[in-house]
Amino acid sequence: MSRHPSRPSPCPSGLIEENLLALAHLRGMLDDLAPDTYRQAFGDYGRHTLGKHVRHIIDHYDALLDGLEKGDQVIDYEQRRRDEALERWPQQAARHLAGIEARLSSMVSGRSLDALTLGYHLGEDILSVSSSLARELAFLTSHTIHHMAIIALLAQQAGIQLPEAFGVHPSTLRHWQGESAEQVQLSLRTA
Repeated sequence: MSRHPSRPSPCPSGLIEENLLALAHLRGMLDDLAPDTYRQAFGDYGRHTLGKHVRHIIDHYDALLDGLEKGDQVIDYEQRRRDEALERWPQQAARHLAGIEARLSSMVSGRSLDALTLGYHLGEDILSVSSSLARELAFLTSHTIHHMAIIALLAQQAGIQLPEAFGVHPSTLRHWQGESAEQVQLSLRTA
């Protein structure tokens, strides 16, 4: 993506839309989910729950959005809230996700691709990494989808049916759509 050096580009709505779509899918999963299922422990050590993965996703959005709202221009994903209520109560997490969606939606016309700094922790040191709002939104899409793929596996073990597109990256969905279009074209040629 190119940008004029003296004028920041507007935040690309496509990046925001990809994040909003993933969050809407996640929130949809939470709508009728029982708290016991949300807290059910999986894995040999019992470290994985649907709720912990949802809370982790929320923490990352909050870190970005809180940093932007404070005007820090420094984003530190390691300094997360880790609100245990969000990993225990699915309806509370759903409400929080709706708030994140509203905050992201308000950015469509108001934010630019201003330079940001990512604080990356290396032991006792914090490395300052140059970034941008666009780069962080792209990261959040991939990070969210990655955790949603894990959530989908856990949900399947709990007997929860999720849509086929849940936890699938938008690039993969576009690829699947391209394959479907090619198959239609091929079947039209052979008919």
